[in-house]
Amino acid sequence: MTYLASEHATVADRLHPVVNMIFGAEPPVRIRAWDGSTLGPSDHEGGPTLVIRNRRALRRLVWSPNEVGMARAFVSGDLTVEGDFIGALDRMLHLFDATQGMHLSSADKRLLVASAMRLGAIGSNPPPPPEEMRPTTGMLHSIRRDAAAIGHHYNVGNDFYRLVLGESMTYSCAYWPDLDAENPATTLEQAQTNKVELIARKLGLEPGMRMLDVGCGWGTMAIHAAREYGVHVVGVTNSHEQAVGAAKRAAVAGVADLVEIREQDYRDIDDGPYDAISSIGMAEHVGTDQWRGYAELLYGLLKPGGRLLSHQITQPPTVTETLQSRRQGKTERTFITAYVFPDGELQSVGWISDQLETVGFEVRDVESLREHYARTLRAWVSNLEQNWSEAVRLTSVGRARVWRLYMAGSALAFDRNRIAIHQVLAVRPDRKGQSHMPPTRASYASVD
Repeated sequence: MTYLASEHATVADRLHPVVNMIFGAEPPVRIRAWDGSTLGPSDHEGGPTLVIRNRRALRRLVWSPNEVGMARAFVSGDLTVEGDFIGALDRMLHLFDATQGMHLSSADKRLLVASAMRLGAIGSNPPPPPEEMRPTTGMLHSIRRDAAAIGHHYNVGNDFYRLVLGESMTYSCAYWPDLDAENPATTLEQAQTNKVELIARKLGLEPGMRMLDVGCGWGTMAIHAAREYGVHVVGVTNSHEQAVGAAKRAAVAGVADLVEIREQDYRDIDDGPYDAISSIGMAEHVGTDQWRGYAELLYGLLKPGGRLLSHQITQPPTVTETLQSRRQGKTERTFITAYVFPDGELQSVGWISDQLETVGFEVRDVESLREHYARTLRAWVSNLEQNWSEAVRLTSVGRARVWRLYMAGSALAFDRNRIAIHQVLAVRPDRKGQSHMPPTRASYASVD
């Protein structure tokens, strides 16, 4: 399409150079502007359509020509997608890479402003959607600041989470034995049960053991360990709604006598020793500078011969280095930190293993579940989209949009190895250096 500078040019005509600048080529998806004009692939080619509903979408980008500006446009509804949402993000990878973000040069920004002026989109900075968290204050990863960050993400309402996560209420990567099957028979609920069973086997749980589940969520791991293995479990979480929900679920499951749920920061746990510790989706919130202290605390809470299973999202070193070079020491807000996980920090699996061994752990097993998390996220997106009206009723339309964008973008990031997830099994050796571990992985290698 040739850009038309005449007074009769459509909105799509005037947007064409900006779109080409952002994508570096013709747009990979069909784009429809607020006047009905279009650019990109023709209708007969199929695929999703990106809809620019009003001038405010451009104004948001003029004021914030980055990932956060795009996120604000989506969360507010100024930008929408018709058709396959994940498919649209997949095609628009330059804009919605969950770890690389959207970065425009000074020349790109000037072109954006000039186009916005021609379209009458220059004006005051639109307020961000109410779902955006204000920049956090106070010392990074202090107990008070961590509680606020966790509350922003998890205190959305247990009913909303049940709608998205399913009845298992398990907010972490599931385990799909038939992941490669063309038509897998495993359901999301079964896959989540598989995951906690895999962790239980890796920890070597036995009746009468005492286990700590740090960052216990809604209690799925704690309930499974108590019900299936007769283990006494202490689960801790910073989220009030999670603590209340987990305690209720333990009572319904008939294991309230074996499961104690605490609303407590991990730094306040002082009642070891434990035979086993699970840390599932928790370590991402700890922070790089605090991670060694976290490892030291868990080491001190374990008995000699006790095992730790850390199940956490990781980030390949190549991605970390790219982000650090782009930021050059500056703190850059992203969609994830502004809307989803304030103060969250990811490390590589090698770095994590080094930290564990530095404080005295012996790392015994490392397993990547990256493709499993991509499948899990797609299942959650499907749950949200199938129950969209109810999700909006339980929270807000903006919050539902945040979750769809976050989960769809994360699925694609896992697909591309921009982020990963690993289970790291470590043991605290006894004084003689003995691990008390089985000589092979056969007892915990997989769940059929």
